[in-house]
Amino acid sequence: MRLARGTLLAIAAVFIALSVQLVLPFLQYVLGAVLLAFALYPLQRRLERRVSPMTAALSLVSLAVVAVVVPFILVLSAIVDEAQYILENVDARMLRIDAIESRIRELTGYDVTLDGQLIGSGQDLGRTALEQSTAAFSSLTTFAIGIVLALFLVYYLLKDAEALVAWLYRTMPLPEDIQRDLYSEFTDLLWAVLFGHVFVGVAQGLVAGLGFLLVGIPNTAFWTIVMIVLAMVPLIGTIPIWGGAVVYLVVLEQPVLAGALFVYCVVVVGVTDDYLRPFAVDRYAELNPAVILLGILGGAYAFGVMGLFYGPIVLGGLKATLRVITDNWERLGAFTVTE
Repeated sequence: MRLARGTLLAIAAVFIALSVQLVLPFLQYVLGAVLLAFALYPLQRRLERRVSPMTAALSLVSLAVVAVVVPFILVLSAIVDEAQYILENVDARMLRIDAIESRIRELTGYDVTLDGQLIGSGQDLGRTALEQSTAAFSSLTTFAIGIVLALFLVYYLLKDAEALVAWLYRTMPLPEDIQRDLYSEFTDLLWAVLFGHVFVGVAQGLVAGLGFLLVGIPNTAFWTIVMIVLAMVPLIGTIPIWGGAVVYLVVLEQPVLAGALFVYCVVVVGVTDDYLRPFAVDRYAELNPAVILLGILGGAYAFGVMGLFYGPIVLGGLKATLRVITDNWERLGAFTVTE
């Protein structure tokens, strides 16, 4: 009996290892598909009341293509083109380096020259950052296959969601009520990430970008995308970008615009973060900001772009699992799979 179990476990381990190797090249797309399917699942349940699961899933995948995939590709292409344009065409006149140098001379009494080494270094740094940020999309073939794979996964995750959940309940050697507790915890974590970080980050970045547009900051679209990404990171947020824009306007002797942008960002952008983010985190998941920050930074390092979303989920899942173990340790000791 032990030999038979050991053989089966060894076979399972081999197939798990091989499956991991198959998934790794498309891990980003698989993780993205799971997150998108989770966000669309409430709509799937509502549509299934009127149409078949297949029709509902196909409709939602079509919606995802129109509302998410196509805009994402267009925005990515526009940002890459704009960043490349900035790197290739930036000059002292565009950045008004002469005005900045004159202002520094008036304030400090020292002559400074910024238009040579500063711009050259900035171009090198920006070019390096651009190459690194677009490395994942260097292969159009892999990108296209990954997008198609993600859409297929979203379709089947939506269509077969109930069967998948039932399979998990049958497979996990845990009491059903404990499984429901764990799934509830993970559901709250996922919604906290989707609403508390993705939605709030997008809202905060767009609101700050509107302020940039109103005061005439150059390359507003590019900086808006940067602020959307930074807004998802706790304790950092959009302050480094709009703070730099305020300083930029002050140096260019535009104190009225600088003051208006400062007040706008502190009040309007600050309200967006202060009210929406705590609402989401308190409602869906109670995670310490330090844990969220560690999850985001560590997740991005370990899993790439999707780690920004899954990092906090991993740490939150660890917290939930430890809580379940602590609450049910003695009970689990007496539990058997046939129970």
